Amino acid sequence: MADKVRLNLQLSQELNKTLDEITESTGGNRTDVIRQALALMKVAYDAKRKGKHLGLVSDADKLDMEIVGLL
Repeated sequence: MADKVRLNLQLSQELNKTLDEITESTGGNRTDVIRQALALMKVAYDAKRKGKHLGLVSDADKLDMEIVGLL
């Protein structure tokens, strides 16, 4: 396994509460949630570099919401 890097992260109270809520809801831990968030951000970043858009759908044929201003 590759060497790991330890980070010290400062969050607002609101983001800390959100992190705790997601952690509790998913049954993971705070590190897992942050790793998954970074993985999702990488997908968005890579897509934007290719000229794609990020959105949410409930049906594959209909865009419910486009996410703008993320990157």
